[in-house]
Amino acid sequence: MGAGAEVVMHQVVPLLEPPFHRCAKTVEVMEEVVAVAAAPVQPAASPRAVVEIAVEVSDMGFKGSSNAGCSASAEPLQFVPNIRSGSFADIGPRRYMEDEHIRIDDLSGHLGSLLMFSEPSAFYGVFDGHGGSDAAAYMKKHAMRLFFEDAEFPCAPQEDEMFSKSVEDSVRKAFLRADLALADDSIINRSSGTTALTALVLGSQLLVANAGDCRAVLCRKGIAVEMSKDHRPTYDAERQRVIESGGYIEDGYLNGVLSVTRALGDWDMKLPQGALSPLIAEPEIRWTTLTEDDEFLIIGCDGIWDVMTSQHAVSTVRKGLHRHDDPERCARELAMEAKRLETFDNLTVIVVCFVSDRAGGSTAAPSEQATTGRIRCCKSLSPEALDKLRRWLESDH
Repeated sequence: MGAGAEVVMHQVVPLLEPPFHRCAKTVEVMEEVVAVAAAPVQPAASPRAVVEIAVEVSDMGFKGSSNAGCSASAEPLQFVPNIRSGSFADIGPRRYMEDEHIRIDDLSGHLGSLLMFSEPSAFYGVFDGHGGSDAAAYMKKHAMRLFFEDAEFPCAPQEDEMFSKSVEDSVRKAFLRADLALADDSIINRSSGTTALTALVLGSQLLVANAGDCRAVLCRKGIAVEMSKDHRPTYDAERQRVIESGGYIEDGYLNGVLSVTRALGDWDMKLPQGALSPLIAEPEIRWTTLTEDDEFLIIGCDGIWDVMTSQHAVSTVRKGLHRHDDPERCARELAMEAKRLETFDNLTVIVVCFVSDRAGGSTAAPSEQATTGRIRCCKSLSPEALDKLRRWLESDH
């Protein structure tokens, strides 16, 4: 074997009885290594094997230990998304652009010390205006204040059921607060409104809130998982709610005027605050825990979904990421695909990736990986070696 080659071996080795914690430590050992390359052997240099072993150890010997190389945690290892995103907006065949969007990959950094979030944290929003661009433009300008700065957004040292409920309540109230703010702003035309879809990432948790016909679709191992439901008069649940609240559906439009049943603004169609109204701003909220299977999220206005299925959009973006791994470019390609399919609306797309590349693995080129001289394999250790390793881990190295 050529000098300097490194053999990296991974093994989970149960050393002591449960309860276990997971701990990672790197051990350098000297051992005889069989030749794995045709390079000349240099007898004077002893090959070194670097053994990286994930070891399950109990609390004994690590509570209060000064060994900073190993941190024990009772919590199971969770997927941590590696967030990056891209967006694209196009006027399409319309005379005016009424869409707006927000894309913040680092929510904690954006808000500074105002709020503390799990890492990573991100926030996205698409606002599809109608009756003019006033309402959508207002939401883009004031969304951070409405959702975080003026809101009683919860802060918790750890995510639990109570924290999740508090987050959900805060987001719901932010939608209703935004709706009332549009009514109170004298500059906003009362006939102007906007649909709204927001996506919030807190650690491995994804929350999607929607009022209207924008849509969020998660790619889970290549399969489209819809994280929102379109609020249109043609859908049975919304139709029934509209009729029960005194409204009607005419030619597929709410009260013969509006193509959606939930929106912010449109105060010329809403009843006074507190009254039962066919048009509401109440969002539907869905949670999911992200895993390694979740590759990316697509958020788009109805100009996308009017001409393609959720699975078509997922397959288009997935192919793009496979080719160039650029979410910004993928967002543009998806919008161009909607134009090719002859959409008749404005187009806005956000693509949020949760893994470092399409496969979630290393992005290094094969030639770069080949020159590292690291060979990954699995190897069993003898009882004597395990005993030595345990003593070494428990020492103060």
